[in-house]
Amino acid sequence: MSSPEIEQAAACLLSGQLVAMPTETVYGLAAPINNHESLKQIFVLKQRPFFDPLIIHVASLDQARTLTRDWNQAADVLAKKFWPGPLTLVLSKSEQVDSLITSGLETVGIRCPDHPLAMELISHVNTPLAAPSANLFSKTSPTSPRHVRRDFPNLFVLDGGDCQVGIESTVVSVERVQGGEEFQICELRPGVISIQQIEQALSSSGIKLRIIPRSRNINAPGQIEHHYMPRVPLHIVKSPEQLTQFSQSAAELKLSADPRLAARELYSEMHKLSDLPNINKIYFVLQDYHYQEGWLAIIDRIQKASQKGG
Repeated sequence: MSSPEIEQAAACLLSGQLVAMPTETVYGLAAPINNHESLKQIFVLKQRPFFDPLIIHVASLDQARTLTRDWNQAADVLAKKFWPGPLTLVLSKSEQVDSLITSGLETVGIRCPDHPLAMELISHVNTPLAAPSANLFSKTSPTSPRHVRRDFPNLFVLDGGDCQVGIESTVVSVERVQGGEEFQICELRPGVISIQQIEQALSSSGIKLRIIPRSRNINAPGQIEHHYMPRVPLHIVKSPEQLTQFSQSAAELKLSADPRLAARELYSEMHKLSDLPNINKIYFVLQDYHYQEGWLAIIDRIQKASQKGG
């Protein structure tokens, strides 16, 4: 039997209202993929440009297969290895996928979230849910119900506590090379699952692949230059000399040295520092270890959230 909270969230979705849904990455602003008006409302409420595509969240491989024209061997290997979890697969879309979700592209991003409430909600409404982050566009992503309610005080929030991964999923495109058994893999957005892990999973399954660089075209979320920005300007400090430009009204963004913990802390700390009184700047000191394995996605988010040139 479903909980009253799941019942209420499902009733909201089925009546055309949006719902904030917890996932392991960030809270998502959810709508059923078969409700065009609800999908449109996601863009309107977030103030999100219609050229920025959404990710569809599924509760099973069977649901995922219905969303693409080519559920291929590479996609199957990656889904079985990393789902449920923070990996989005970009594949050719099926006819049932609304072009509003894909921003008119012929590909669609699909993932299976690793959160029991998200999985239960998707199963309860019996349809996949489109769900970008539940915040105003280009601002810091929400990792707790409190963060969601700051931007959307009237939205129903399915409370799943704090997000345990803390940054958005890795996004990779999976494309079959024409006429062959080889696949092209492209990392469109870094996350806690690295491109090396993806390459290893495919290679160990005997799949021939080539890793290709990302183009400048926007074909997945998180690719716009300015993104994840806190309410107070964030600056990156690359040398000790730069610290002299910050006064007592600046606050330092401090993260754990363990990248898994740092990912979980990142957005929560950005929200917390933005709420401090009399703070007009946030700064992050870039250290040598930030160039090591596991930090790519975190530094990507900080760079996109920062004031360029500082």
